[in-house]
Amino acid sequence: MKMTRRELGQAAAAAALASKVVAAAPEVHPAGVRNESEVQELDPVEWTLNRYRSAPLQLTFRATTRAEAEQWQRQLRAKLTELLGGFPGRTALTAQTLDKRELPGYTREKIFFESRPGNGVILYLLLPAGSPTPHPTVICVPGHGRGVDDIVGIDENGKDRTGKPGYQHDFAIQAVEHGLAAVAIEPMAFGHRRDPITIAKGPSAAACQPAAGSALLMGQTMIGWRVWDVMRAIDWIETRPDLDAQRVGCMGISGGGTCTQFSSALDTRIKAAFVSGYLNTFRDSIMSVSHCIDNYIPGILNWAENYDVAGLIAPRPFFSEGGTRDPIFPVAATRESFMRVKKVYEVFDASDLAQQEIFEGVHEFHGVKGLPFLAKALE
Repeated sequence: MKMTRRELGQAAAAAALASKVVAAAPEVHPAGVRNESEVQELDPVEWTLNRYRSAPLQLTFRATTRAEAEQWQRQLRAKLTELLGGFPGRTALTAQTLDKRELPGYTREKIFFESRPGNGVILYLLLPAGSPTPHPTVICVPGHGRGVDDIVGIDENGKDRTGKPGYQHDFAIQAVEHGLAAVAIEPMAFGHRRDPITIAKGPSAAACQPAAGSALLMGQTMIGWRVWDVMRAIDWIETRPDLDAQRVGCMGISGGGTCTQFSSALDTRIKAAFVSGYLNTFRDSIMSVSHCIDNYIPGILNWAENYDVAGLIAPRPFFSEGGTRDPIFPVAATRESFMRVKKVYEVFDASDLAQQEIFEGVHEFHGVKGLPFLAKALE
């Protein structure tokens, strides 16, 4: 039957409407079948965070008296040492000076020593000019980046620079400006302590992988290796008559904050600690955001959280800082963790010795309140 133009138009409009209705109709699945986008069980981060809720944390802080708190510290220090892989016996440092320079307001020595046989460490010693000796001293540990050169005013070409650029802002020089001698050490796998393949990738490339992965294969950790270097740096400080080994502090940003927190927790020769851009919860930082492999300690959540490690520093002076817009150590968890640490200090009747500054900024060193706090603690 022949259709008129009017009828053809009506048929076309009806067909278009029908196709829209079909496209808008919800997809029908057999009973029990879901879209992949609806399957929450495919999210591995969510699954691990759910497991976190039942983490044992057998040695998390619960003490109510100083005696109980001291017993808790002894137990957790022993367990933490075990989890990090333990520490070797001390061997000869074989320290030697590689360079010495006079700079405005301070001298800078470049030193080499052996942390353990075959494992060398580079450090810079910055001594404030005109200050009486022996100097109160702070060990300065950089975070990921170019390594120790980036906190002592040395640019990518090995030249001295003016200003304090980058996220670390030459904080070892800032320590000297606050009247402290600075022992700035190069962490393993940063800067001067890298393999040739990593060095070829540029000055900011870190060798944490494969080194930290290799540590795990041997039942050890990169944190443990770096903490041992800090301990050996204190041994070296004890050989210097111009440095006061009874007034040693430690400070660092990011990965250097990690090293500072764990070193200060385990070595009570460190009299004061300043942790920048690290204090947090494992839950909100390294479990929720992609981080370097050097942050991980197998089994630690069976025993303790990040704030418990910081609690081992009590009652020695402790300062924490964090930026409001830090994307890898979220500020809410930085505040929460500090309140947990504060409870440890309260049991020690030393609440004023734990302080925190939250500043407007990102993942960077700030130091406005932390450096004066550290200088005062080491007077």
